[in-house]
Amino acid sequence: MTTATAGAEGAARIGEAADPAQQNGTQHNGESRDSNPDRATATEPQAVTPGNLQLPARPQEREAQPRERPSRQTRQGLAPVAQPVSPGASVRRRLARLGAQRGSGVNPVLEPLIKTIRAHHPKADVRTVERAYDVAAHWHKDQKRKSGDPYITHPLAVATILAELGMNTETICAALLHDTVEDTDYTLTELRSEFGEDVAALVDGVTKLDKVKYGDSAEAETVRKMVVAMARDIRVLVIKLADRLHNMRTLRYMPRDKQERKSHETLEIYAPLAHRLGMNTVKWELEDLAFATLYPKRYDEIARLVGQRSPRRDQLLQEVIENLSADLHEARIKGTVTGRPKHYYSIYQKMIARNVEFDDIYDLVGIRVLVDTVRDCYAALGTIHARWNPVPGRFKDYIAMPKFNMYQSLHTTVIGPGGKPVELQIRTFGMHKRAEYGVAAHWKYKEEMHAHGPALASGKAGSKATQSKEAVKASQDAAEMAWLRQLVDWQRETEDPAEFLDSLRFDLAGAEVYVFTPRGEVIALPQGATPVDFAYAIHTDVGHRTIGARVNGRLVALESALDNGDTVEIFTSKSQEAGPNRDWLNFVKSARARNKIRQWFSKERREAAVEAGKDQIAKVMRKQGLPLQRLMSADTIRQIASDLRYTDLSSLYAAVGEGRISAQSVVEKLVRAVSDSAGVQEDLAEVTPIPQKAPKVSRTRSATDSGVEVEGVADVWVRLSKCCTPVPGDDIRGFVTHGHGVSVHRANCVNLEHLSDTQRERMVPVHWAVSDASVFLVAIQVEALDRTRLLSDVTRVLSDQHVNILSASVQTTRDRVALSRFTFEMGDPKHLGDVLRAVRSIDGVYDVYRVTS
Repeated sequence: MTTATAGAEGAARIGEAADPAQQNGTQHNGESRDSNPDRATATEPQAVTPGNLQLPARPQEREAQPRERPSRQTRQGLAPVAQPVSPGASVRRRLARLGAQRGSGVNPVLEPLIKTIRAHHPKADVRTVERAYDVAAHWHKDQKRKSGDPYITHPLAVATILAELGMNTETICAALLHDTVEDTDYTLTELRSEFGEDVAALVDGVTKLDKVKYGDSAEAETVRKMVVAMARDIRVLVIKLADRLHNMRTLRYMPRDKQERKSHETLEIYAPLAHRLGMNTVKWELEDLAFATLYPKRYDEIARLVGQRSPRRDQLLQEVIENLSADLHEARIKGTVTGRPKHYYSIYQKMIARNVEFDDIYDLVGIRVLVDTVRDCYAALGTIHARWNPVPGRFKDYIAMPKFNMYQSLHTTVIGPGGKPVELQIRTFGMHKRAEYGVAAHWKYKEEMHAHGPALASGKAGSKATQSKEAVKASQDAAEMAWLRQLVDWQRETEDPAEFLDSLRFDLAGAEVYVFTPRGEVIALPQGATPVDFAYAIHTDVGHRTIGARVNGRLVALESALDNGDTVEIFTSKSQEAGPNRDWLNFVKSARARNKIRQWFSKERREAAVEAGKDQIAKVMRKQGLPLQRLMSADTIRQIASDLRYTDLSSLYAAVGEGRISAQSVVEKLVRAVSDSAGVQEDLAEVTPIPQKAPKVSRTRSATDSGVEVEGVADVWVRLSKCCTPVPGDDIRGFVTHGHGVSVHRANCVNLEHLSDTQRERMVPVHWAVSDASVFLVAIQVEALDRTRLLSDVTRVLSDQHVNILSASVQTTRDRVALSRFTFEMGDPKHLGDVLRAVRSIDGVYDVYRVTS
């Protein structure tokens, strides 16, 4: 029996190797290809402990000085290359100039990488890896990262991460070369000639991901391209995740705004994708690095709380491990018992999701039992439950019913020593590799299958039982990666990139429920899924013809939520006119069901969709107070349809009505298209730029209510602008509008700056002239941890402060933070400080401030 404490794991982060020798050269302003031309920074040398992760220290906020990237001509001047006779001859001459003749030894820089490759693939031919490094080092030799380190440190670090994950030599070669084609004069044709089609295809796939930039939809289009690349070869995404992981490790050299943007992308897209692919080692580190960057105070607080409880936790952990090891030895079960502290972001998420205090989270340490066979898993479970009482409702069998990302394990929680709950996971060593490395372990297994292929064919592979097991695993190959095929279907069916990204985010973040068909087949659906989602998961026609459902033998409404273990039976109509109901879009949870329903209406209900689209666009414009007639001119809307690649106006309206493109995005394009018109500019300047979700209650004002006078002019209609809501004490300016008097803005108002640039002659001086009858608009933002009755408490406090609320909007973020915006009238702006203090005293509110835009 082997035992290990929590400190035995998590000692080092995967894929960190020593830096190569420093090279001289000009500064290169760029990070690795991360769907952005800006680059992250240098690699940090550390020792490698295979398969382990380290909780990251909070990133320091240091900005690098801007650096100029050498021009193409400069790079050519620094590395002149004679006209090659052939690509192969070209690389041989380049390597000769570099002194690449290594004799029998290995480049010392590559020794950690080669050692890691050998650990996973003892018979791997590493000569191609050495050659790939030489080529990459040559083409990147005059480039540096923002930290000042040679640029080659980045591809070498990415390759080391992939080697730790067990990827094959082709993938590692592609990692070493993944920036050469885009950042240097090295061509894809040369790369294909020198390293083969597979390596070239991987590099090309990563390069194409990095070239996507389409304005506001850049992020959505990048993810769409990522999915297309995944469909061709999953290793493209694995390289991309390793690339992002190293960039996150070196994020501190970037400007603060880029640190935050990349950390948001990491939490919303990359970490969930790593989770979906089962790459939990990568997921955990990405989450903690992003968490430390975005919320340093919360990160530090959780680290402090964990550190305070470390002695007690370690004592409990050691006692559990010793008792359990003794029990397994007595039961003659061979295995390893280890402990690993939970990652900080995981702890934070549980505090938010469960709405509990830190002290109530009892699985800060997870006990892991690794055994040889599935039979031993269940035997170990019986041994554990014989010593400690299990907590009801906390047992989960993911071996009999694996998760979507190939994860298999038994989970149980018991009342351990001292009455403390302890969470345990029981799995085989093979399951553990898949749980840690996911699709990377899956790919490694495929490589081993290919390597043993000839032996299997010739009867040298071992017993029939072994061959049978291999065949079973091979047959499960496609089923395990079904989620990737589902993604590809989504991106084909969804025209709006933003909608596709929203569907992906929902699917990445959501948990799953497992239900049964009447024949006992298991169907995985998003949490909260309904019988309609189930029907579309069975077949599109079944979904279209659904008229009723029976769950566990009882008739239920179609919008009823399904639970784990439910047996679902669908009733369908035989009528030729049968079809889905548009109301289903209000409660279905799966992207497949939503897309299929929209497709049906696209084909069968085009005229109704056109009218619905018109109504939706008009509704959005009226809600935001936009000038409908000015924006909806025939020429303007026709131009928008053309820009969105629709053949006519009806196609655009139908797309909006069917939900393939949002009405909000069309309105935004309309506003931009007419932004050069003076009259429209004035109208838009009077509209609050952030759309409110709650209906607004408008209040008219008289000239005496504004508290502002135009210098040198009496009896002028003066209005306080809603876009910046000025109050006494603010520096203000006036703008003469067409037929709406003088609009008063804060001096730093963005809308005013635009108007003053184009129509300076209409600016007039104004000053405050506050009277007892003056009333002012004030907008505040309230940030709080979400809870029940939060909105009620905030509105009650505002009412107690005698302010007249005109509008309110509440948005709850994914991390259970409630963002509330209130607009109200005040007679004395000095009273605002009292209002803010009163709101800040509400339980759960951690910040409240005035907003001016």
